[in-house]
Amino acid sequence: MAFRPLGDRVLVKRVQEEEKTKGGIIIPDNAKEKPQEGEVVAVGPGARDEDGEFIKPELNIGDRILFGKWSGSEVKIDGEDLIIMKESDVLGVLS
Repeated sequence: MAFRPLGDRVLVKRVQEEEKTKGGIIIPDNAKEKPQEGEVVAVGPGARDEDGEFIKPELNIGDRILFGKWSGSEVKIDGEDLIIMKESDVLGVLS
């Protein structure tokens, strides 16, 4: 299924967190915190300004980003857990 976010929204796939600590302790799934890092899967066309002109989004597909702990809405598309959030919820791009 093809999905295209509307406005200034982006579709993000969470990056998988490490299963072990640096000391070698395995962390069970129920004790893990959800990572606040992800990869942009799809980007909307951008928001509109007061004159009705599109403001081009700064994010691109494939960007690795950091986002707030409670940002966005979790959705399941084609059996994959993803997050839809506004571009303003993104804290920064990792290089």
